[in-house]
Amino acid sequence: LNIKKSYPEITIVGYDKNETDLKKGKKMGLIDTIKTDLAASIAQTDVIFFCTPVRTTQKMIQKIVSFPLKEDLILTDVGSTKNEIMRSAAIFQAKNLTFIGGHPMAGSHKSGVMAADIDLFENAYYLLTPASEKDIFQVKKLQRLLEGTRAKFLTLAASEHDQITGMLSHLPHIIASGLVNQTDEFMSEFPIARRLAAGGFRDITRIASSDPTMWTDILLSNKEILLHHLNHWQTGMSSMIQWLENSDKEAIFHFFYQAKETRDALPVHKEGAIPAFYDLFVDVPDYPGVIAEVTGFLAKEEISLINLKILETREDIYGILQLTFKNQQELDRARKCIERYSDFICYENKENLSK
Repeated sequence: LNIKKSYPEITIVGYDKNETDLKKGKKMGLIDTIKTDLAASIAQTDVIFFCTPVRTTQKMIQKIVSFPLKEDLILTDVGSTKNEIMRSAAIFQAKNLTFIGGHPMAGSHKSGVMAADIDLFENAYYLLTPASEKDIFQVKKLQRLLEGTRAKFLTLAASEHDQITGMLSHLPHIIASGLVNQTDEFMSEFPIARRLAAGGFRDITRIASSDPTMWTDILLSNKEILLHHLNHWQTGMSSMIQWLENSDKEAIFHFFYQAKETRDALPVHKEGAIPAFYDLFVDVPDYPGVIAEVTGFLAKEEISLINLKILETREDIYGILQLTFKNQQELDRARKCIERYSDFICYENKENLSK
């Protein structure tokens, strides 16, 4: 969408095993031409994007390297890990072709061609891992092609990329999913816990709702680094067991104090390894139609919601409506909109709700 907007003269060719998605993409104006023959689709191509899981991209690389390709061709991908892809893509260097690893660090709970969003990458980090420092000219060329995304480009080594994303994205997804799985077993014994999990617990484990196929692929393609991070995590949790067994008040206090200091120093509302969640909490009175009333306000101003839920942990007569938006700009618009049409009080920070 962004390339079409910035460079309307460019022709975008779509190749996919799912012909239905290709037809939808063309109807929506995302692509200009549909190709079902891979070799024919890239013969005259200047830039190739592999928008497939890591293992699929590796197979595609092996396949197309034998095809006739243009001499100044740029190849890139959008995979979540880079080491394995860059090793596979080394075969292009023998043909003097440029492969630049890419990872736009933005996402949505939605998938598929119908979920296309022109603002998805705005202010998000777009990481690039060129195979060589000699590729700097081609890197600049790729950045110009993608400038309409309004993403923030960072260039780093593939190994550095996988270490960082392994710690800040992949490990948290494993921990969140493990916590949810353990809680599922617990809830069979204590069913009331399911209701209580609707509040803060559900928020801190949101990333466990990710695509299992994609995350299986990510973990296997970053296995060695994740094994190191997981062993380190396990050691830390073993220490906590010992502190609890020994009632080591000082060690437990330091554990939480250090975590608080580190987290408080992190940037607020900045895009990072895990896409940020933009939540607005609305104090609403308990009467029929109040939810439709709030969503009606947003519809008047054409403000789109990503998610909506009611927090069930309140004991007074008021309820808390949690609205999730795709970025800070939409959240700010929604807050002004709701406050313009009603006397409902809105908060961005859930901790303020108890005040």
